[in-house]
Parts: sequence; structure tokens; C-alpha cells
Amino acid sequence: MPLTHYVTLGRSGLRVSPHCLGTMTFGDDWGWGCRADDARDILARYLDAGGNFIDTANIYTNGHAEQIIGDYFAETPHRRQQAVIATKFFGSLFTGDPNAGGAGRKSIHAALDHSLRRLRTDYVDLYWMHCWDPFTPIDETMRALDDLVRAGKVRYVGVSDTPAWKVTQAQMLAHWKGWTPLVALQIEYSLLQRTVEGELVPMARELGLGVTPWSPLKAGVLSGKYTRATRGTDAPARGARVTHALTDATYDLIDVLVRVAGELGTTPARVALAWVQQQPGVASTIIGARTLQQLDDNLGALDVVLGPAHRAALDEVSKPVLNFPSDFVRGAGSIAYGGTTIAGRTFAPWPLAPADDAQRY
Repeated sequence: MPLTHYVTLGRSGLRVSPHCLGTMTFGDDWGWGCRADDARDILARYLDAGGNFIDTANIYTNGHAEQIIGDYFAETPHRRQQAVIATKFFGSLFTGDPNAGGAGRKSIHAALDHSLRRLRTDYVDLYWMHCWDPFTPIDETMRALDDLVRAGKVRYVGVSDTPAWKVTQAQMLAHWKGWTPLVALQIEYSLLQRTVEGELVPMARELGLGVTPWSPLKAGVLSGKYTRATRGTDAPARGARVTHALTDATYDLIDVLVRVAGELGTTPARVALAWVQQQPGVASTIIGARTLQQLDDNLGALDVVLGPAHRAALDEVSKPVLNFPSDFVRGAGSIAYGGTTIAGRTFAPWPLAPADDAQRY
């Protein structure tokens, strides 16, 4: 699948690339990103390849990521209209100010004004709530976002890192009130983070939200650079976020990744990305890169086709433990549909069901 085989984002008319360029690594302000010049080269390479979807946030590298993006498009204004720029609100850049972050009307408007200034644009194509704010009624957030859409400062809205029940409440309010609905859901999703398959992914598919996974390589854990052979010798720049994930179970998964990559003649990172992109409900996977080599490797995942045996091996070694009632619902099919096939699924007879009419009261 080429980068130019665009997909519609959720239940909307917005067309985006199947790989979205994440920009948390734009700027070295946090100690593990890339310099501004390198970030501009990465951005240019992605756009030259036909990519159009760019994801950032007001707090990434203290606002520097947005500024790098803004400076690039100011120098290449012909590309602005072709690009789908998404940024986020919620995070605060002003310690001690209770209204500088969160999802209240005051903070949303202020955050967008600052983002537009750094991005050097009059509007953003997609505005994300970065995380659920339990101190703000969700109807206030949704109405504030609708006002921004009506004002022409925002084209579409989405939500990230929020419980399924709260996203559902927000979407139902939007439909009921005639406000701008959510079109996308951004969540952590990878072979090492599959618990989202219990509630969040099914909710997104039901409500018409395109899923855009972040950290599909689990901060580089699934990139192929960490193996049993190097265990205990690596000092990752992201520290505990990486080292805490390097467990025996993770190395079991990495072993399978390496094996599948070898059989397909590709890299473990590409296999991990291909698995995420080919999951039900996923619209565009967010990839990050500190170098052009990393970007090229990640984009190559779109050419990887996982066969049934490879998918089964990866699914089995990464099988998650989901919250109740996920397993119960999955196992209850024989009670309701025993002895039938529905939508391609065959259900075994329920052993406690009456065998004949005489046993039915």
C-alpha cells in the first residue's frame, strides 16, 4: 500500500495518508529528539513521498515542534493547503496557572491561539483533546470545539487517551445537540499494548471514529534494536519507559518479530508497524522518526503483507488480557447462536441447551 493510497478518517470526508508523521521528536529540547534542520528534512521527505497527515501537540518539545512545522510551511506556502495538520490541547506550558491546561473553554481557546501563532496558519485541520479532563464537563468541551469549527479556526475534531464511556458520551451529546462530532480516536496501540481491543477499538468502529495509533513501536522497543543478545547492555534515551517494557514476555515477542521479519525479508520495525496498520478499525498509524533512515524504514512497512500464519504467530505471542466482560461476551455466542453460522462465524452448540422439544418448558 503506497503512502498515497489515502483513507477517509472515520465518518468524515477528510482524506489522510495511511501513515501519519508524528512530531514529538521535532526539536531536541527534551533530550532525545532531533535538531530543527533534521526535523525539516524529515518533514520534506514525508511530504515528497506523498504523505499529507502531520500530528503534533502544543506541548511537544515545549511548543518547538509546532514552531518547526510552522516555519517549514511558511517557507513552502504552496504545501500548506495539501497538508492535514493536527495538533492537540490539554497540556499546560504555564506551570501554576490552573486554566492554562485541561479541556475548559478558556484553556481551549488560549491553547489554539498559541498553536496557530506557532504553526503560522489561520486554522488547523484536526484538533485533538489530548487527554480526558475529569474537572471539565464534556459538554463544555464539545461546545467549545464546535464554536471553533464554526469560527473557521478548526476543520475537524478528535479525542485522544480518553475512556470509552466518556468518548461515547461526548459523541452522543454532539449528535443530539447538532454540534461538530468527533471523527477520530488517538490511542496507544501496538503488539505490546493491545488492551484497547476490549473497549476503545470496538467503540471507535461503532461510532465512526478512525483509529490513529500512537507509539506503534512502543517507544522503539519493537524497532529491532533491543534483543535478548543485547539485554542489560542498552541505555535507552527514553529511560524507564523502555526498560520497564523489556521483560521476558517482550523478548518472546521480539523473537517472533525477528523470525517473521527474516521470513519476509524485511525489518522487525516494519513487521510491527504492518501488524498495527492492518488491524480492524485502524485508519492511519502515527510513526515517529529522528533520522531520515528511521523514516524510510517506517514508511517501508506499507509494503509488508502479513500472511495468515505470520499474523497468527504475532497475535498469539502478544495476546492481551482484557477487562470484563470482553472474554465473557466472546464466549457467550454459543448460548445465543449455538449451532449456527452468522457473519462468517460458526458457533458450537451450547451443551446445556435442550436437545428436543420435550425438554423445553
